[in-house]
Amino acid sequence: MQAFDKEQILADAIAHWNPGKTRFWQEAGVPLVIGKREMYYLYDMSGHRLIDCHLNGGTYNLGHRNPEVIAALIEGTKDFDIGNHHFPAIMRSVLCKRMAELTPEPLTYTVLGSSGGEAIDVAIKCARYATKRRKSVSIIKAYHGHTGLALGTADAKYAAPFLMQRPEECIHVPFNDVPAMAQALQGGDVASVIIETIPATYGFPMPAEGYLQAVRELCTRYGTLYIADEVQTGLMRTGNMWGVETFGVTPDILVSAKGISGGIYPITATVMTAAAANWMNEDGFAHIATYGGSELGCVVAMKVLEIVSRPSVRENVGFVGGYLRAGLDRIRAETSDFFTGIRQCGVILGLEFTGHPEAAAPVMKHLYRHGVWAIFSALDPRVLQFKPGLLCDRALCDDILTRMEAGIKDARREVLG
Repeated sequence: MQAFDKEQILADAIAHWNPGKTRFWQEAGVPLVIGKREMYYLYDMSGHRLIDCHLNGGTYNLGHRNPEVIAALIEGTKDFDIGNHHFPAIMRSVLCKRMAELTPEPLTYTVLGSSGGEAIDVAIKCARYATKRRKSVSIIKAYHGHTGLALGTADAKYAAPFLMQRPEECIHVPFNDVPAMAQALQGGDVASVIIETIPATYGFPMPAEGYLQAVRELCTRYGTLYIADEVQTGLMRTGNMWGVETFGVTPDILVSAKGISGGIYPITATVMTAAAANWMNEDGFAHIATYGGSELGCVVAMKVLEIVSRPSVRENVGFVGGYLRAGLDRIRAETSDFFTGIRQCGVILGLEFTGHPEAAAPVMKHLYRHGVWAIFSALDPRVLQFKPGLLCDRALCDDILTRMEAGIKDARREVLG
């Protein structure tokens, strides 16, 4: 890599990229500018090494610069480029067929994109087409991306600065509240309910037993389409290919992003029933995106799907989730006045802390110092998002736990004294 000066990079970031975000991380004790990266390790430009246990929301489920994914991309460049979005294409057809095979049976068609927000926008548009309704329901503290329709479903923290709150079009109800969902839908005028199977930015609260099934039943009763946002919960993170499979529900539309890119080439997939996709029969040009379904992106996505479909990966997810949970339970027992709870499904974990309204922020800071990267939940900063990789081995898990123990105990001393 070309030699760069970290201080100059930070100065340029403030002057030309994003001053608020750059200053925020510096003030939070995370002066990170990522240089070298390999599998589950990140290196700051200073050389400080981090074990990545956030993975950019699951973008790096298979690690940074996974050799198999990179090899697939390089091989793909021998025959493919972005392609032309107007025409049928080899790799788009191959990937869309594979998505139909890997998702619950009624999901047949896939619209490909290049960002999670775009994929959510597509899902909402398709629901509006199919139902001839405009309204959506999302949960309070929701986040589904920063693009137009997606941002309209989000918490006010994200929607308000850009005047994107749409109370006449988007209703917000509490998570795990079936009566509130029923009340929102009973008018028969809602196009879609959109729910992250386990809401990430909210700190991974787990669906109550029967909640998602009840939402599915209500959607069916009132003619509303169920959109499952699987951007962070899909691709084997719960121990199944999709989080909805873990909780026993079948959506009308399923959205996959982040991890399907392998962290190498931006690509997303919005998979839907024939009814939701029927606009393609009426006007196949109704939705277009120049980079939607780039053929090189499809090559990468196919390799990602092949890796996460391996029985050995499913088995390893079970091992990693169980092994880290046992270690975290031990740490929690030793720090129970500060580290109060663990929310978990597979290798999706939300670690709960107390003693301060934003107790997970100092945990993040001290973990950074001890060589682990995990981030507090923006919409519940008492909770640390903890997302280890699908391919972690026992030695790496042991290293993570040693560093987690030191970081959590240091944070406890800072918060509780």
